[in-house]
Amino acid sequence: MILKVFTDKIQLSEAAASKAAGAIQRAIAERGNARIIAATGASQFEFLKALIQRRYVDWKRVEMFHLDEYVGLPASHPASFRQYLLERFIKPAGIEKYHLLDGEADPIEVCRSAGELLAAAPIDIAFVGIGENGHLAFNDPPADFMTEEPYIVVTLDEACRQQQVGEGWFATLDEVPKQAISMTVKQILKAREIICIVPDARKAQAVKDCFENEISPQFPASILRMHDNTTVYLDAESASLLRADLLSGSR
Repeated sequence: MILKVFTDKIQLSEAAASKAAGAIQRAIAERGNARIIAATGASQFEFLKALIQRRYVDWKRVEMFHLDEYVGLPASHPASFRQYLLERFIKPAGIEKYHLLDGEADPIEVCRSAGELLAAAPIDIAFVGIGENGHLAFNDPPADFMTEEPYIVVTLDEACRQQQVGEGWFATLDEVPKQAISMTVKQILKAREIICIVPDARKAQAVKDCFENEISPQFPASILRMHDNTTVYLDAESASLLRADLLSGSR
């Protein structure tokens, strides 16, 4: 795993987008198409904007999968990740083949059907973030590092739900759904390459916890250190609590 630090989130996003676009194009050149996993949340705004500006990417040859979605939340809700991806990534990029998680359907059936599609062939590249509580997708601590299922239904902890309020997706904690469908940790790690985008000071403690402590379900994103082709993009604020020696190379 490699940690890279940039002055601000704009520089971070431009660098991550260039690497992501290159990885997508390589997959298309080698296999005829690229299968990707896309993350959502406020931390991904600038990255996705920069990525879709890479017009040389042949988006019609890209197949996109969805990391997570709230259980019971309508697609019309401003916090819906389906709406987020359609508005901020799928439509602007011109992606024609995509698989969104239906939070209003039976979550067990959604996990099964989406998991079958996801597992049909290897994933070339996964875009992920890290939550304020260290979560990876919606795998809150203590995360399940063992399940082989591609997707599971998870119960969101209060810190995760409070983050959604803090980012402005919901007005109050009571409005935030208590459950979500999430891609599992093991499934994320099956991607050939992982690009992790983590800007902002509010993520600094999570970054420190996940990259300075032991690899543990208590620090879900710490598992990224076990993947041999992961690059984590930080800005000065999110990296502010890290030991200097962690920024000198790969870990």
